[in-house]
Amino acid sequence: MHQPDELFTRFHATIDQFELPSAFTFPFYYQPHPLCVLAAQELQHHLITQSDWQHDFGLTDTHEPAANSGTGKMFGVLLVRSPNGELGYFSAFSGKIAEQNLLTHFVPPVFDMLAEECFFQQELESITRLNTKVKTLTADPLVSELTAQLAQQKNNYTMLEQQHRQSMIEGRAARKEQRQQAESTLTGEALAQALGDLAKQSVAEKNVLKYLKLEWDEKIDQIQSALTALTSEIALAKQERKTLSNALQNKLFEQYCFLNARGEEKSLTDIFAPTTNPVPPAGAGECAAPKLLHYAYKHGFTPLAMAEFWWGVSPKSEVRQHKKFYPSCHGKCNPILNHMLEGLDVDPNPLEMNWGEDKTLEVIYQDEAIVVVNKPSGLLSVPGKTIKDSAYTRVQALFPNVEGPFVLHRLDMATSGLLVFALTRRANKSLQKQFITRGVEKRYIATVEGIVEQSEGEINLPMRGDPDDRPRQLVCFEHGKPATTYWQVIRVEAGRSKLHMYPKTGRTHQLRVHCAHYMGLNMPMVGDSLYGEKDTRLHLHAEQLSFDHPYTHERMTFSAECDF
Repeated sequence: MHQPDELFTRFHATIDQFELPSAFTFPFYYQPHPLCVLAAQELQHHLITQSDWQHDFGLTDTHEPAANSGTGKMFGVLLVRSPNGELGYFSAFSGKIAEQNLLTHFVPPVFDMLAEECFFQQELESITRLNTKVKTLTADPLVSELTAQLAQQKNNYTMLEQQHRQSMIEGRAARKEQRQQAESTLTGEALAQALGDLAKQSVAEKNVLKYLKLEWDEKIDQIQSALTALTSEIALAKQERKTLSNALQNKLFEQYCFLNARGEEKSLTDIFAPTTNPVPPAGAGECAAPKLLHYAYKHGFTPLAMAEFWWGVSPKSEVRQHKKFYPSCHGKCNPILNHMLEGLDVDPNPLEMNWGEDKTLEVIYQDEAIVVVNKPSGLLSVPGKTIKDSAYTRVQALFPNVEGPFVLHRLDMATSGLLVFALTRRANKSLQKQFITRGVEKRYIATVEGIVEQSEGEINLPMRGDPDDRPRQLVCFEHGKPATTYWQVIRVEAGRSKLHMYPKTGRTHQLRVHCAHYMGLNMPMVGDSLYGEKDTRLHLHAEQLSFDHPYTHERMTFSAECDF
């Protein structure tokens, strides 16, 4: 086990010119402190030059991401003051690297499940054996053979039953005619005999159906019994595997115990218990930030600031770019870090501030049916959990005596530009239909970090929400909803490209993800704190909006210039 002094890294460069942070980094929305940027650069140099271990980050000989190989990782640096007052930093990585938890230069995990003496390996072996058993039993050719036989026999019975029922329908119709003819031509015993014969035929047909069912039920039951004997063993093995997995997971949750600045310790179970999702997600506690803070607290170091960056090739779903800084994830880290930061002086949460409080909501157009406004960046479209001020509430205050206003679409808080509200139910119904049928045309202006080589193009990347890191979105070809964006270059200057963007669909964060993802433009928007890097504002503006007036049906187009 490494000693704290071995992992405490002193800056190689002179740092006298840097001011220390006044408060600790708010980890979910930040610009990295200059000392954290310097620490990250030194750590990146270490990653390039070290030779103690090997991991394929998907980088070329020039240390840039390759096309489609390797696995990138998130790294973190924690600026700290040592117990004797010296400044330096700790380094950490999220998850495992080179299939290892413990690597020279990096703080250890809060709990090392890979240690030889750990219960995890032994209990995992039991689960692995059950996995093998399930795979072996499921792969038994007899299972698929019996399954096919069962389906075939059921089909055969269904076909024969339908044929006999059709025969019964035809027989019933024939007997009806015979009965009518007998009643019109016969009398006495002859009539009684004829009617009795017809009744016997009806009973006989029903008996055939009854015995047909009994015969095929027996055939089907024989196959079903043989199949059940095999599948029940699979089901038992799966249930046992589930029970052992849950028990092991809960045992792990109790082993992951995190300190905070007050010296208080809580397990993952206790941390997540009061949340809306009380079962910790897989990998909780393995991210860089909790590792760093726990190690610092445990050994008496004072945390001053932190930053996390991505190293290596981009993942397929998430937006992660080589060397770029990113906020901590919400699903896994938010509850943990909320506990760990207690007792520490932390920067206020910018997302709980009303950035649009002093900004004007400009009314572009209004009549008895609609109002079109130009929403400033920083103002919510609709009220949030903690901030009630919004474009909606302001329009509501401007038009207190209308049926609405009715919300038809939204812009992200950081996005500026045109919004239309319906003032009457009739207008709302008409405009809703236009939004649903894509009769509304939108044009955005965006500035991206980088030089876009082509003059125009189309991006088709299906999207869905990231369940572990709301509100971030993922590119997902399996479960995502179709998302299409057409774009045109307006101009390129100072290493940035200004674009017109036309979303053909309206997915959450569609334009931002389509710009930042490596299968899109691979260039995040300027100021995109979720998929790029924080700046004075997000360079995304809803510049133009076209739709048919809900009363006159006249095509209307509105424009609003951007301020970037």
